[in-house]
Amino acid sequence: MTSLVIAAMSVRELARRRSALLLVVALPLSFYLVRHDQPGQSTRLLAIGIGWAVSTLTLFVVNGSRGLDPRLRLAGASTPGIIGGRLLAMTGAGLALAVGYWGLVGASQDLRHPYGAGLMLLLTALVAAPFGGLVAALLPRELEGALALLMVCATQLLADPAGLAAKLMPYWSARSMGNYAVDGAGTAAVWHALLHACGVWVLCTAATLLLFARRLRLARYPEP
Repeated sequence: MTSLVIAAMSVRELARRRSALLLVVALPLSFYLVRHDQPGQSTRLLAIGIGWAVSTLTLFVVNGSRGLDPRLRLAGASTPGIIGGRLLAMTGAGLALAVGYWGLVGASQDLRHPYGAGLMLLLTALVAAPFGGLVAALLPRELEGALALLMVCATQLLADPAGLAAKLMPYWSARSMGNYAVDGAGTAAVWHALLHACGVWVLCTAATLLLFARRLRLARYPEP
């Protein structure tokens, strides 16, 4: 119940930041349009743009609520409820963004597996929220966090997809799914993408909860 309340609060806060929401929608679109004539590159750039936008928005939401979190804990809210609620709201926003862009890709590009392209965008949005939350837990200042997210996304784009460095990045699942959706790779690429996305999601979510559980731990004093 706490998670749903926190998620609703986060959604209302996002709704008031219209300029930020507009930029979140526009940034992946700019990535997509700059290579619109090349279906493979434009779709992959779109996925990375969605990843950066959703993770950065999550970073701002989580860091912007640091002053509120201790009061929520004193009021009886649990740390998993607080952090889980925010990640739920950001994941929902990211998935809605991915579905919208999936429709754009399906209408404007001729891909071998259009449903694979949709799954690529959905996986990216699903991973982006907990990854942004983890960066927020590690880097409490928004500028440093946004630069760290930008560095990760740029490295993901530039690294050799077959190399170890690319596989260690959080959005490698999008690259693997892109091999299936765009290049016609076998279904093994789909399973690799799903396993990688699940692993990243679990790792980022667990690490975020552990870091905030320590930070929001309530002090217990002995009874007089």
